[in-house]
Amino acid sequence: MKIFITGITGLLGSYVAKEFAPLGEIHGFKRSSSSLRLLEDVDFPIQWHEGSMSDVDSIDKALEGIDLVIHCAGLVSFLSKDEDQLFDVNVKGTTNLVNAMLYSGVKKLIHVSSVAALGRNPEQKVVDENHKWAESPFNTKYGISKYMGELEVWRGEQEGLDIIVVNPSVLLGKIQDDRSSTSIYSYVLKNSTYYPKGSINYLDVRDASRLMRMLFEKGSWGNRFILNKESLKYQEFFSKMASAFDKKAPSKPVTDFLLKIGLMFLSLGRSLGLTKNPLNKQTAMISQQDITFENKKIKELLDYQYIPLEETFLWAK
Repeated sequence: MKIFITGITGLLGSYVAKEFAPLGEIHGFKRSSSSLRLLEDVDFPIQWHEGSMSDVDSIDKALEGIDLVIHCAGLVSFLSKDEDQLFDVNVKGTTNLVNAMLYSGVKKLIHVSSVAALGRNPEQKVVDENHKWAESPFNTKYGISKYMGELEVWRGEQEGLDIIVVNPSVLLGKIQDDRSSTSIYSYVLKNSTYYPKGSINYLDVRDASRLMRMLFEKGSWGNRFILNKESLKYQEFFSKMASAFDKKAPSKPVTDFLLKIGLMFLSLGRSLGLTKNPLNKQTAMISQQDITFENKKIKELLDYQYIPLEETFLWAK
């Protein structure tokens, strides 16, 4: 079996490649400038294809002879300056891939979406796979772009593709992986004093890639699955992280007043070009919110035992 992975040089894509390598020949899609650092330790060959999700011809060429596509490529950003790029990568790029698969006759697609694509609202505390998207001030531009990208994948299913959609929460990798989701470690490493009052939904990246392989082996086509270990209060999450990292845990909750003051200074700093901090009014509100992305569906199907958080932090360090 020939397995084509977009976003293979990223955090999840690199672990997915390692997880799926025993099942077949791995084909990777990358730009000429892509760093291969996260794949330096692999003990299997990767057949490389150069191109981009905006270049339909390069996608068409790379899909020749492929049996399974795993679409991990995507942009994660909460900065207003990246809005156009979010839709170019997460929506147009996914559209190009779906169309190329339909044209080439490659039928099987595992699409990596996000829990952000399920939508949020202040009233709903638990979200599962049946949650219906609704307009809300809690939906970020990133979440909207992933939702619209998903629509293209479901359209592809209606036109003949076999699909599995996974919606991972915050992925925890190694500190040295140095990717967007692993930047959360810096909050404790920098001895931050305050913690948000809300909850974080998270998952070890090794669990995420393993679950994706198990869903494929189970033949779970035509389904969506939330990939999430649990929802945990930020206070407890950062306390466990601080213990593993031998650091002092944040000890003071962020009040709404402090949040407003912080946002004011961040806005001033961004206008002066002094900071690229992704915190804005939306992400600040989300960090104060309690929400659980329910993993009941996948637990009932696979009876999976997740890696304990303490073990993830020690591995990450």
